[in-house]
Amino acid sequence: MPYSASPPPPSRIRWRRGRVTATGRRGRDSLELTVDVPQDGQLRALAYPSLVGIPQVGDDVLLNTTALAQGLGTGGVALVVAVPDRLPPDPTGPGHLVKARYTPLQATVTGVDEQDTEHHALMAEADDLGGMPVVVADLHSALPAVLIGMLATDPDLRVAYVMTDGGALPAAFSRTLDTLAASLAGVITVGQAFGGDLEAVTVHTGLLAARHVLRADLAIVTQGPGNLGTGTPWGFSGVAAGEACNAVTVLGGEAIGALRISDADPRPRHRGVSHHSLTAFGRVALGGVTLVAPRGLSSELGGQVDEDLAGQPARNPVVWVDTDGLDDALVLSPVPLRTMGRGYPEERAYFLAAAAAGRFAALRVPVPDADVAADAAAQPDPSAGA
Repeated sequence: MPYSASPPPPSRIRWRRGRVTATGRRGRDSLELTVDVPQDGQLRALAYPSLVGIPQVGDDVLLNTTALAQGLGTGGVALVVAVPDRLPPDPTGPGHLVKARYTPLQATVTGVDEQDTEHHALMAEADDLGGMPVVVADLHSALPAVLIGMLATDPDLRVAYVMTDGGALPAAFSRTLDTLAASLAGVITVGQAFGGDLEAVTVHTGLLAARHVLRADLAIVTQGPGNLGTGTPWGFSGVAAGEACNAVTVLGGEAIGALRISDADPRPRHRGVSHHSLTAFGRVALGGVTLVAPRGLSSELGGQVDEDLAGQPARNPVVWVDTDGLDDALVLSPVPLRTMGRGYPEERAYFLAAAAAGRFAALRVPVPDADVAADAAAQPDPSAGA
């Protein structure tokens, strides 16, 4: 039977047309809108200008409202797919890395290690992180707390952020990154994620770019905003945190795990040390990862943290870190600290654990070796014009 004779498959996208009635907050590559949709009324929408151009009041727009209809916490907006009557100009310039591949919104970007980029020769030779500490966390919400722990310990450190593709793919979706940009050496989007200061194909090349192109002393790896979980032992996007630790180890870095700890989460599997951390770090990170916990926290939680970490393999040492001053630094966070809809201090254990991992990493920064110093001297300032 010819394929065309089969009934069409059900749509996996909830499509809407609407008209822009107001524009709102503008990010580095995002624009918030209010769109009037005949079926649904006034909707909050988000456009990425690098993909669809800049919608204006009065424009008709095509929307994807699938996540909005599902009531997802991080997906609570309609997404602009196109401004049909005013398409943006064709892309120009270099770049042949395709991200969001073979989806209707696949986009071409310039990879940090492409042959016609200024960094190609350096990246072709780069093969080692030189002992660079890398903090790996399950959730994007840990990013600001990890960074606070690092910079509260040594404000002169250069910190790069490597964003993986387990959550949101566009870096522009993260309001956190809009605010933290000035405190970071740069953002590198890897895998199918896109929109960073640098684009890389894999976590491995992203880490190497952090060390050798951005000249980072430290790196943080998390997925983008959002998290996919099914309540099953292996069905959650944070499994990739363990794979990131393996990449760090293979490249000669020091993998440091920011534990997901909570005494506020109503779900038993996330109380104490979350099963996400225990699985990703204890079963997936085969090269070993140093697990950091805030000193004194376990006693505050009735010994739960000690009990949860007792089953970790020998390759994962557990380090208890002093947190003097970190609570004060977290209170002064430049971005709202929120995870799973809860903020600080309600989720103090979670954010304090992330900050402690950042502090430990800052204390582990090695003296740059001669090769890395030579690389840095030979490269242009990566932050210029960023």
